[in-house]
Amino acid sequence: MAITRDDTTNYRQLFSESAPLLDVRAPVEFAGGSFPCAVNLPLMTNSEREQVGITYKNDGQDAAIAMGHTLVHGAMKARRVDAWRAFAKANPKGYLFCFRGGLRSQIAQSWLREAGIEYPRVTGGYKAMRRFLIDETERLVSKRKFVIVAGRTGTGKTLLLNKIPQSLDLEGLANHRGSSFGRRPGDQPSQIDFENRLAVRLIHLCGRSESSIFIEDESNRIGQLSLPPVLVSHMPDWPMVMVDEPLEARIDVIHRDYVTGLLAEYSQADSEDGFARFAEFLTDALYRVCKRLGGVKFAEINRLLQAALLAHADSGNVGLHRAWIKALLTDYYDPMYDYQLAQKSQPILFRGTRSEVLAWQQEYGPAGPSA
Repeated sequence: MAITRDDTTNYRQLFSESAPLLDVRAPVEFAGGSFPCAVNLPLMTNSEREQVGITYKNDGQDAAIAMGHTLVHGAMKARRVDAWRAFAKANPKGYLFCFRGGLRSQIAQSWLREAGIEYPRVTGGYKAMRRFLIDETERLVSKRKFVIVAGRTGTGKTLLLNKIPQSLDLEGLANHRGSSFGRRPGDQPSQIDFENRLAVRLIHLCGRSESSIFIEDESNRIGQLSLPPVLVSHMPDWPMVMVDEPLEARIDVIHRDYVTGLLAEYSQADSEDGFARFAEFLTDALYRVCKRLGGVKFAEINRLLQAALLAHADSGNVGLHRAWIKALLTDYYDPMYDYQLAQKSQPILFRGTRSEVLAWQQEYGPAGPSA
């Protein structure tokens, strides 16, 4: 196959166009962080990489290359090249990369060439792309207009964001709902993966519109993940829209997210013990806020929760969950959020229900609300 595309340093184009990326780094490197469109088909396993690294340190590059060819040859080499070939054929507009865009990606490129496929690589590799995304996050957050979507727990801020095309769903990127009850089945991404996903999403948003980007009111952490410092530092300066919903409507949202919806997620992840894991999660989550609730309130809400879980398990009745949700909102989340809101000084551009806020936002069209 003739060369049709050159190696690239156009990282913006790669991420703007969601180019498929073949990551030939070792699995341990990929697990530490990669990119949304990357697939890991390593040149070397973790142990092979470690052996080559030791050889490089002790005896230099030529000896390390020789060691690599000794470790990866014959049928093992053929299997890895076959996997790369399949990726290249399925993704003709993709690129391959290693850590610095050097030896490993050049070897993969040459082995593919021997197999009849010319496939371009990312010059600079993972390190350069990662640096580009960090710098882009700094630049875009500093120059673009943002509007914070605020509101008490259960007002459906994420539901609203999902209806606004020009929005950044941090909790979705973090696979966490952002509260003591926010953990979801499945792990959160690594810190680096989270930051990379966030940066790529920003690049897409800023590339298609000049309008304000809507983002949910968050603390500096979502579960185990930290927001980029540039976001944390700028959020107090951005104007807000406030979502107000009646208490019963908020209970509906929490019930759907943390009872019926969450149980479905646990059941899908574990068909045999899904309910037991779901019940354990709710019980543990409530215990994590025990000190803030105080002993008396905690005991009462826990009693309501355990009664609801028992009825749910025995008869499938989910109605009793509304009682502990109501108590938790009024006794814990509302006072805490009202206190936090009182500490904020930025202007409130609009206040209303989700549907009213959405209608207000849509009035502005591509220009977005003025900040």
